Amino acid sequence: MIHHIVFYEVFFYFVGIPGLEDQHVWISIPFFISYVIALLGNSLLIFIILTKRSLHEPMYLFLCMLSGADLVLSTCTIPQALAIFWFNAREISLDRCITQLFFIHSTFISESGILLVMAFDRYIAICYPLRYTTILTHTLIGKIGVTIFLRSYGTMFPIIFLLKRLTFCKSNIFPTTVCEHIAVAKFSCDDIRVNFWYGFFVLLSTVTLDVVLIFVSYMLILCAVFRIPSPDARHKTLNTCGSHVCVIILFYGPGIFSAFTPRFWFGYHIPFHIYILLANVYILIPPTLNLMVYGIKTKQIRELVVHLPFPKQI
Repeated sequence: MIHHIVFYEVFFYFVGIPGLEDQHVWISIPFFISYVIALLGNSLLIFIILTKRSLHEPMYLFLCMLSGADLVLSTCTIPQALAIFWFNAREISLDRCITQLFFIHSTFISESGILLVMAFDRYIAICYPLRYTTILTHTLIGKIGVTIFLRSYGTMFPIIFLLKRLTFCKSNIFPTTVCEHIAVAKFSCDDIRVNFWYGFFVLLSTVTLDVVLIFVSYMLILCAVFRIPSPDARHKTLNTCGSHVCVIILFYGPGIFSAFTPRFWFGYHIPFHIYILLANVYILIPPTLNLMVYGIKTKQIRELVVHLPFPKQI
């Protein structure tokens, strides 16, 4: 007797923004505008930094990495949200869902790592200005970039197998626009403690560690700044860090909230619309905000963008 084994593909369904389904077309407007700005702006920024030798400095090369991560993060999420809002395309297979959450989480960890090395860059520039170029060489920057890539994708790789081993038998409706590791695991009828604790380990060993090291970097920077005798010099030095601090707060705040709340009891008491709004903020805001803060406020980049239609030797 021949036994036929039938494999059923698992599908999930997105709600979008719960309770606001009739407003999806209007909600899609800021999503679409943000994506266009992020796509065009960050692509232009990467092009300018890579093609202008005058910008082949550590700060701009790290900014180029950040723009690349922003492009990946926004492209992994916003087109799908727009498909839900515009075409009611709510269905997603398990494999597509795992692929999406893998790239979302990996890119989030990458951005965290890049923000950490940008804090390190500011620390070296302020505390050891005379040794800045000898410490942050192009070779070291390349190694840092590879390390960030390997750390982010390497730590998330086991998640693929941790999710693929599960059997799904519960509700398969996402009250949001994107897939998330623990949210998918909770649809399973199996024991998901390994998923929970591995996800928690990844957060502690990457994002949480980055936040601590960034905090330490800025404490050291502040100590160095307040030793500068001139008030004008202190103000100018602090100004160079202001933009980075703003991006850090707006990047980590909603992102950590979205990552941690599903794991603890208080996450169940937060209204869906607030949780989902903040979950989308860390997708929408950084790709656009980073561009505005670093691209437009940085004098060298601003001048190159202005003269781009009329090239001249800079």
